[in-house]
Amino acid sequence: MHTITEIPPDISAKPSLTPARKATLIAGIAYIATFVFSIPVKFGLWKDAIDNPDFVLGAGSDSGVPLGAVFEVLTALTGVVTAVALFGVAKRYSLRSALGFVTTRVMEASIIFVGIFAVMALYTLRNDTAGDPVALSAAGSALVAIHDWTFLIGPGLMAPLNALLIGSVMYRSRLLPRWIPTLGLIGAPLLLTSCAATLFGAWDQLSAPAMVLVLPIAVWEFSFGVYMTVKGFRPVPEAAETSFGANVDASPAMAV
Repeated sequence: MHTITEIPPDISAKPSLTPARKATLIAGIAYIATFVFSIPVKFGLWKDAIDNPDFVLGAGSDSGVPLGAVFEVLTALTGVVTAVALFGVAKRYSLRSALGFVTTRVMEASIIFVGIFAVMALYTLRNDTAGDPVALSAAGSALVAIHDWTFLIGPGLMAPLNALLIGSVMYRSRLLPRWIPTLGLIGAPLLLTSCAATLFGAWDQLSAPAMVLVLPIAVWEFSFGVYMTVKGFRPVPEAAETSFGANVDASPAMAV
């Protein structure tokens, strides 16, 4: 007679991540990455290309332009990742807000790509084109203007809109401490005010007042990303937890 020996469970094995935790982890890392990737371009790699009016004629350094383009592409793509990762949970509380969040994130990324194309065209003119300096300067100025407008409308206008959309969902759902989405809900109107002031010539996009007004929404995005990465969302009902990324339109818990 054989004796069946039960094998004790491996208590040292780490539990697998739930779909909900995977979603928040991906979104959190992507939020932090978006924040980090955007810094080198705005404050260094493209400085000569954007600020030096004679860049297209050979003045200044162009060594940081290709790397800056890589960072901008990563910024755009990780922004879209945040929306895709959070769509499943956001639509349980407001389908309109969830769709709006994804839409504004995709629009923001698309506008960033237009700015990338403009700067890379400027880089090409500088290195591959010989011609009338006056014509080159005019073309260079036009490309810089395209970049500046994409910076204002993309990260400047779309970012506060998607902050209002996802921030309102986070505030109502209490999936994280309310002070975090409050930062976004306060920072969004401030950034919109700064964009309007820039649009009408009150100050430059990177001026001191603009930097002060952008600070709350920057803290919101970074805090949001860190919290989702480290802790994840607060517990939700098991039935809802299994539906991250799934079709939950029929759930009575979801209010549109």
